[in-house]
Amino acid sequence: MNTDLPGLLDRIAGQRVLVIGDAILDTYVWGATSGLCRESPVPAVSLTSVRHQCGGAANVAVNLRALGAEPVLLSAVGEDPAARRLREALRTEGVGTDGVPGHPARTTVTKRRVMADGQMLLRLDEGAEQPLTPADGSLTALTARAEDLLPTVDAVIVSDYGYGVCAAETAAWLATRRDRCPPTLVVDSRWPARFAALRASAVKPNYDEALRLLDDPGTPPGPARADRLALLGDKLLRLTGADRVALTLDADGSMLFEHHRPPLRTYARGDRATTSTTVGAGDTFTAALTLALAAGADSSAAAELAAAAASTVVGTPGTSRCDAGELRRLFGGTGKVRPTGSLPDWLLDTAGRGRRVVFTNGCFDLLHGGHVSCLSRAKELGDLLVVGVNSDACVRRLKGAQRPVIPLAERMRVLAALSCVDLVVPFDEDSPLALIEALRPEVYVKGGDYTRATLPEAPLVERLGGTVHLMPTVADTSTTDIIRRIHAMSPPGGEGGTR
Repeated sequence: MNTDLPGLLDRIAGQRVLVIGDAILDTYVWGATSGLCRESPVPAVSLTSVRHQCGGAANVAVNLRALGAEPVLLSAVGEDPAARRLREALRTEGVGTDGVPGHPARTTVTKRRVMADGQMLLRLDEGAEQPLTPADGSLTALTARAEDLLPTVDAVIVSDYGYGVCAAETAAWLATRRDRCPPTLVVDSRWPARFAALRASAVKPNYDEALRLLDDPGTPPGPARADRLALLGDKLLRLTGADRVALTLDADGSMLFEHHRPPLRTYARGDRATTSTTVGAGDTFTAALTLALAAGADSSAAAELAAAAASTVVGTPGTSRCDAGELRRLFGGTGKVRPTGSLPDWLLDTAGRGRRVVFTNGCFDLLHGGHVSCLSRAKELGDLLVVGVNSDACVRRLKGAQRPVIPLAERMRVLAALSCVDLVVPFDEDSPLALIEALRPEVYVKGGDYTRATLPEAPLVERLGGTVHLMPTVADTSTTDIIRRIHAMSPPGGEGGTR
């Protein structure tokens, strides 16, 4: 298990990933409006530029390359100018095109978007929707190449946009080869139940796709939507046959469901009110999630990496790929980490801050999935989550001379990389009473291993008008137990230190 997101970003580089799916040409026609047409009340657009980009499975491959991986794309396109433009766009991004043959019976899927004044005015779609079949040789060509590639890759992604490459026959063939696939296989499909027999490592439906799968009318965007979906995780897992369901909720972030674990919520970074013409953030999420799982990351770390990667493309016009440099900046925790005992003035103005503050604290030495789950659930209790972190000297007093394993700066940096955490503040005292006095949180969260009677901070929180929330802990997750297991793996007479 690894929840060191900066370190995880380094570990995913170099992985070889097979992408099977619908490669799409995204064409953007940019211009400026010059009033309404005389012949009809529609905008007249003066053309300024045309740009061709990779969409669908091709965009997944581009995002894998941007994250440092080695993608291998298998798809099927037509023998037409759009196919040539798509291959040119792939080669420009460093993605090979040997697995994207042309078939005379197909038309390359193209989505043309007319853009003006920062808005999309119109989208024109064309291209094949017929499934691959043995009759025209397209299915045979794809499966023969996939047969050779499966033993050579670290992960497989199925990117099904509904244009025929991943139709029923392809899904059935993949199911017969599941034992030859690498352990990490992720499905991003408009119809994820179609791939239940694949026993996927994860499926990534968006909100509408999940509703269709659940045959559910849905809930309007907002907190109520996430709360309701949290109750449906077991059903989603059952219907998809997957080990995990990563449900993306656009501006509301994402939710990760996994067997026998509480749901994990990630949060959208940046201003949720910002409108953009971004296309393909879901492809970015899928690419990053797959790489993290293939690198051996815990599910919570994989979901956080995927959410962070997707956030780097939001606000960028066109079909965007992850900016690895921006992702590293996010993981640096810039703006989230405060000096010892320091809080910003606007946060100390309890009457004027206008947002419900949740506070929790701990050592967070060897941050693990249980920590991440509890922090994610704590965030749901308010608008801002502030995390107090014990200093190194304080940890030594509380845990012994061999602790902490991870120094304070690194513990804060990893916490700051989590989307649910808004501010990280270290403190030197054995109890965060001074921080609570200054912050006056509306909610104080601690683990369920405490009781109201054994929590020394509880009287102060309640005297200041706040409430205490004891969060049930996740079973079988403990830093002390992790360290004990590490010691147990050390050979007799070998190094047994925790540093």
